Amino acid sequence: MLIADIARTSEAVAGTSGRKAKVSALAECLRAADPGEAATVVAYLSGELPQRQIGVGYAALRDLPPPAAEPSLTVPGVDAAFGEIGAVSGPGSVARRRELLAALFGRATAPEQGFLVRLLAGELRQGALDGVMAEAIAAAAGVPSAEVRRAFMLRGSLGPVATTALAEGADGLRAFTLEVGRPVKPMLAAAAPSVDEAFAKLKGEAAVEWKLDGIRAQVHVSGGGVRVFTRTLDEITSRLPEVVEAVRGLPVREAVFDGELIALRPDGRPHPFQVTSARTATRTAKDTEPVPLAVFLFDVLYLVEAGGAPPQGAPGEGLLDASGAERYEALARVVPEDLRMPRVVTGDPAKAKEVFDEAVARGHEGVVVKALDTPYTAGRRGAGWIKVKPRHTLDLVVLAVEWGHGRRQGLLSNLHLGARDPETGGFVMLGKTFKGLTDELLAWQTEKLRELAVREDSWTVHVRPELVVEIAFDGVQHSPRYPGGIALRFARVLRYRPDKSATEADTIDTVRAVAPVMD
Repeated sequence: MLIADIARTSEAVAGTSGRKAKVSALAECLRAADPGEAATVVAYLSGELPQRQIGVGYAALRDLPPPAAEPSLTVPGVDAAFGEIGAVSGPGSVARRRELLAALFGRATAPEQGFLVRLLAGELRQGALDGVMAEAIAAAAGVPSAEVRRAFMLRGSLGPVATTALAEGADGLRAFTLEVGRPVKPMLAAAAPSVDEAFAKLKGEAAVEWKLDGIRAQVHVSGGGVRVFTRTLDEITSRLPEVVEAVRGLPVREAVFDGELIALRPDGRPHPFQVTSARTATRTAKDTEPVPLAVFLFDVLYLVEAGGAPPQGAPGEGLLDASGAERYEALARVVPEDLRMPRVVTGDPAKAKEVFDEAVARGHEGVVVKALDTPYTAGRRGAGWIKVKPRHTLDLVVLAVEWGHGRRQGLLSNLHLGARDPETGGFVMLGKTFKGLTDELLAWQTEKLRELAVREDSWTVHVRPELVVEIAFDGVQHSPRYPGGIALRFARVLRYRPDKSATEADTIDTVRAVAPVMD
């Protein structure tokens, strides 16, 4: 397949707001792709690189060679070129990358150059979200969309799912199973402004668990081996020996646990999130003694107890389809109370409010109210889990940032904040803020946001929408200044969330649900 075909599809998808039209255009493109190209085609149309990062920033894309007259770039050829560029390292690597990039772009037509620039700059906002792409794969392969979603949940990536669906159909998709050692995307929680409203949505008895300000972790156990993965499916096992040691002693032969890791003070209250997140950083200060992380497990996706038989059901499915109550019963059999998340099961909102108050009093974020009958919907924000915090907070994406003045001269200060738009795949700006930023955060974000820059003028730096920041605010008000018609009141930065991707940021619908619009 030619890159020109993908560029045309991308333009068609971006040019329509209708979900069915997007799915149709994507499916047509996928049908024309060879199965061996499908994973790369899906990645490109989703605005991603199979290599994730290849060391090319916006500055390298400014001075491009004249475009070619006729299209000749193929998907495998561009993928190989990106791989070669990403592999360059050592002295002279910057110049060599520019040389390879110029050779690639010199063979691209003007539409292809435009597409590749947007792809590399992270600006391919066309609404080809995971849900839309999953439907397109199903349509292209002629298989039920439920089969594609299930395979995606278990594999964690749509590329391999597309390859299998196009080559082997539904039978091939059914071969995807939950594998110990291969992480799946975590189940996410919806939000409610109060415990009462959370219970009103779930209607009945529910589990109420503490919500910690820690690192979401998926822990896989096989034999004597333990592996730890983040919510973005990155492995961090080698950085957390105390977590490995805590889990290794559990009476299990194989297991996949979901939980939270957090740094606690001697009195049991949490350290600031930066202390916890520093334990997963790729680079840490050599003269700093690491603070150990405590383990709080709250779910189990797969379990073979020591001396026991594999779980009932289809091979490899484990406990994903079991109810929340059944999964917790299995968890409690093998995990001692001191390694489990504090939890109370009740049908009384007043009792749940007591759990909420206790969690907050101990310095934690709030609670998660969980339906007892809900299955584990990996990678999705299920209606069966509802988080409640004592203040309005949102995880938003930084879209741009303005240079500071006065004592902030030379630092990037005023953040442009956006919520995800689930319909278009883009972002809806909700306002700006420079409040809550410490000197340390200002210095950090200046360096980080310059790395993400795609264009800038004397006042504003526009960035790839990748960096997630947690924002506290007092309410939402009508505003004709912004496309969504609303703006945050008294927004302030709480912290950055490097553990979250932009696809996990809150949507504009969540903003309206969490905080009713004030006149």
